[in-house]
Amino acid sequence: MFPTSSAIPAISALTALGTASTSARPAGFSEALTAADDFLWGPWLLIPLLLGTGIWLTIRLRAVQLRKLFPALRFAFVDRSDGEADTAEGDISHYQALTTALAATVGVGNIIGVATAIHLGGPGALFWMWVTAFFGMASKYSEAFLAVRFRTTDANGQKSGGPQYYLQHAIKGRVGTILSVFFAISTLLACFGIGSMTQSNSVAAQLEHSFGADPALVGIIMAVAIGGVLLGGIESIGRVTAAFVPMMIVFYVGGCLYILAVNITAIPAALALVLADAFTGHGAVGGFAGSTMLMAIKFGMARGIFSNESGMGSAAIAAAAAKTNHPVRQGLVSMTQTFIDTFVVVTCTGLVVLSTGAWTGDDPATMTATAFTTGLPGQWGHYIVSVALIFLGCSTILGWAYYGERCIVRLVGVHGVLPFRLFFTVLIFLGTVTSLDDVWTFADIANGLMAIPNLIGLVLLSGLIARETKAYLEQDPYLRRPGDEFTSVPEEAEVEA
Repeated sequence: MFPTSSAIPAISALTALGTASTSARPAGFSEALTAADDFLWGPWLLIPLLLGTGIWLTIRLRAVQLRKLFPALRFAFVDRSDGEADTAEGDISHYQALTTALAATVGVGNIIGVATAIHLGGPGALFWMWVTAFFGMASKYSEAFLAVRFRTTDANGQKSGGPQYYLQHAIKGRVGTILSVFFAISTLLACFGIGSMTQSNSVAAQLEHSFGADPALVGIIMAVAIGGVLLGGIESIGRVTAAFVPMMIVFYVGGCLYILAVNITAIPAALALVLADAFTGHGAVGGFAGSTMLMAIKFGMARGIFSNESGMGSAAIAAAAAKTNHPVRQGLVSMTQTFIDTFVVVTCTGLVVLSTGAWTGDDPATMTATAFTTGLPGQWGHYIVSVALIFLGCSTILGWAYYGERCIVRLVGVHGVLPFRLFFTVLIFLGTVTSLDDVWTFADIANGLMAIPNLIGLVLLSGLIARETKAYLEQDPYLRRPGDEFTSVPEEAEVEA
């Protein structure tokens, strides 16, 4: 569908609005945003808070991410027809909830973010991304558990859950309400940035670079196509993500595995480099300026958290829509998201960048593309990276749109859903024609603000999570049966803040 002549003035006005908004920034605005971002994601606040919460939950849950990983993977991808979907409440299947959450996390950050972590922190940054993911799996399990445990049904009959609900219902008094509203507002700010404008900007830039496409035309097509999917609600989003996300992950990882097979003799040296530099740093090589152990820890953990979103609470919103009879079952399925994101996609990207020698370049934005171009014949590497960025960027928009929609329902009710969808669709177009110098930094800040109330809730409710997890797994340790229908009893789970 192409714009008519009557629509062209409106499109031109939107384009001019985007350009004017970036030129009207006050002096010092960028510096203030950067300072706030550095403080929030510095070594003394969010990074230790996220890691510490993951370690605490790992202890309380007796390393559930190790004990139950393989049963969880089997349940998520193999035994999906155990009859639970026919009897349980919810809007989408376990699998669709998983792919919706994967859609929001597996994207530009997995392709470019890994290269950025290695460029700034050295090869050892990949090791600290693994560490963050391992403990983050316990956080991801816990927030998905709570999302199902305290989910509600909105006026349209759809399930609503996530930190914006379990913080309110599980923590007594005004503190729970404040944390709930703070999370919902922060998530909205994040979805307008990293969930819409930055993703559409990346897709448009890639299409313009690869095929000479007009960014404005790309923006129109994306807005119409994604807007149409959003009108169908979570069922429509779940169907699309279930069809495209696994296919694109297999497509991208397949390209990585081919390159690693060709460079198989370089893999042991790459792994040795990762393990050694994680504790010693690395000297300057080529375009790489060198790093210390602290730099490897800082950038590895920060990029790792951005990649898998464990502890941020976002994926729990999708988990709450799953058809399930017990929160433990969906918690284990959601836990596999972090495993796939980091231990599969991020690891493949990192090893490709290291084994091909592309990591010594001076531009992290093109590092992965350089590695694929070097490792694959002809233009195949260029096409794989381009197609992966385009489709994964679009799927990320769908996932974050649902997160924002559920937060709107929490704040103003279901009557705010349609205006939100329209506004979100406009932002998709604006992202393709606007300079986003500060939007990425603003989105980083919003992501950090999301995590703070969620982490407080996870720590306060860790006793409930551990107790009910232990009770369920003693009855069904390998997820062999659907289980009895779970009835939430908030009064028994409330804690004093």
